[in-house]
This record gives sequence, structure tokens and C-alpha cells, in this order.
Amino acid sequence: MLAKKILGIRNEALEKIRNSQGDLFELEKKYLGRKSEFVGILKTLKDLSPEEKKKIGELANKAKREIMEALEKKKKEIEMFSFDFESERIDVTMPGKKREYGHMHILSAVQKDIEDIFTSLGFEIADGPEIEIEHYNFDALNIPKDHPGRDMQDTFWLKKENGKAASDKKDGRSERTLLRTQTSPVQVRYMEKNTPPLKIIVPGRTFRNEATDASHEHTFNQFEALVVGTDVSVGNFKYIAQKFFSEFFGQKLSVRLRPGYFPFVEPGFEFDISCTVCSGEGCSSCKHTGWLEVGGCGMVNQNVFVSAGYPKNAYQGFAWGFGLERLAMMKYKISDARLFESGDLRFIRQF
Repeated sequence: MLAKKILGIRNEALEKIRNSQGDLFELEKKYLGRKSEFVGILKTLKDLSPEEKKKIGELANKAKREIMEALEKKKKEIEMFSFDFESERIDVTMPGKKREYGHMHILSAVQKDIEDIFTSLGFEIADGPEIEIEHYNFDALNIPKDHPGRDMQDTFWLKKENGKAASDKKDGRSERTLLRTQTSPVQVRYMEKNTPPLKIIVPGRTFRNEATDASHEHTFNQFEALVVGTDVSVGNFKYIAQKFFSEFFGQKLSVRLRPGYFPFVEPGFEFDISCTVCSGEGCSSCKHTGWLEVGGCGMVNQNVFVSAGYPKNAYQGFAWGFGLERLAMMKYKISDARLFESGDLRFIRQF
């Protein structure tokens, strides 16, 4: 069924491209874009058996190559036969006009690269609100009532129109609103509506009420991954993490786990990757340790599963996250985190 569908899309695309007189961008978007039917089919490959996955995967890659080659061939054909040399004649003695072109912000580009890697591994992209309620941001994530992260010195709490802090409760849940301090609330929201097995990534903007310096900002971007099933282990996390970081940095990297505490995971770990500059040999970038600190991870605490509506001890899973700015700084050798939100075009135009 899938093979027939892929061939049908390929044949239709090749026919449309062959008869096209110009707008190849729309055709490429329709047949190969992120929201295209073709990409939708690729996302279902994870549900197939290994034999079917190999067969359908090879067919899909071949169809994609043929469509891309047809687009490139048609583009050259249009350029060759539609160029009017006479009308395009210019006076080379006239002074030129400098044109300004916009481009993707470095954080958007980094996020897109990360999403592409994870979706190729069968992950779905989840999203949620930036204005969150206390239940999802703290309570459902097993964060204690007296945790310092709930203080006004750490969290941007929002107020009602009368100037008083919102303290309403609904169905026993705290409805106090805030600017989310992490992307983890999306994990709980997603689990409430979906049954394992599941694999999701959660990119998004987050906010914390803290002083800014070269490595901290009050507004920043996080990226989290969540895998839940009946037989998920730390080994699964380590494999996926090594696969991702090696692909992102374009070199083979190792992942190291160190004990760490986070209320929403048990056990919890801090994780490092082998230095991207010296490949683990030791240099000034990694302070001669051979390792670079990246983020936190761990096996999801069962209390979080219960908050999401799952039976206790019925599932297990791992969650891990890191800052997009941190990864961008490592990859592009950027020394100050404040540059990303500065709006300084001298910085933005470098990438």
C-alpha cells in the first residue's frame, strides 16, 4: 500500500514538473516540503517491520532523488530557454545598487538542523504554550512546593488585571500563571493525550528571572527529548544521544553520564560529550578534561507519569534536554550568550 502511494506521488510530481512553466518552488514545497504527503509517509516508517522498513525506505529515497533531479533539470531548462539577453542588457558603466537580503537567524537554523536529525530517527515534534500554569510547569513535574525555582527571583509570575498574583485553582490544580521556565511542561501535556510507546522532541523559548552574563540570559531556547515505552533504558538514551551529537557536529562523539539531581527524573544524570575541538584528547576549550558539559537527563520519575494519567510502574522512559544557545556556542565558537537576543546585525550577519 505504501509502495503504491509513494510511486503515485513520484509519478504525479514528475508529470507536474515536466509540464511546469515556472513555479518550481511551490512544486518542491508540495511534494518534498515538511508538511507534504511524502514526508508524512516517511514518518510512518517507524511503525513497519525491519523488512518492510528497508524495502519502503529504499523506494522512498529513490523516489525523492528522482523528484529532486527532475526539479534541478527543469530549473536549468527554464533558465536556458527563458533568458532574454536583449532585455537583460545592462550599462556596466552605471553605478550599482547594493541590495540587502535577510536570512534565517542562527538559532532558527540550529533548531531546524536538530529537528531534521530527530525526525529522521522517528521522533515527533511537540509544542506547547509559553504562558503556562503552575500545575504543568512545577506540580506535574514533581517539583516540591518549596523548591527555589518557584521563587519570584527565578520565575516570571504573571499578575491579574487588578495587580494581584493569580492563585485560582481548578480541579485541584494550581492555575497561577507564569512564563514557562522550561519546555518540560509540554511533555506532560503530550502524555495526557497520547499513549506509549512515544518519542517526541520539544523545542521552544523559555524564561527565567535571573541576571544576565556571558553564559546566562533571561530569555533563551531549550530543546528536550522524551521516549516512553515498556522497555526503555538509559542505554537507549546513550545510543540516541551519541547518534544525535555525532550527526550535529559532523564527527564521531562519545557521551558520558555523571550522577545529577532533577525532581522529574530518577535516577538523574548530567551528561557530557567528548570535546568537539580536540576529540577528547584534552585542550583549552575543555579545560584539558576531554569533555564538554551539555545538559541534564534521566529516567522519568514515576510521579510524572502519574500526573500525566499513566498507571504507576506501567511504563518507563527517559528525558533529556539542553539549551540551543549552548549548542550553537559550541558549534560556532560564540563566546557570549547575550548576542543571540541582542538584535545586533553585525553578529546576525555572520551566520
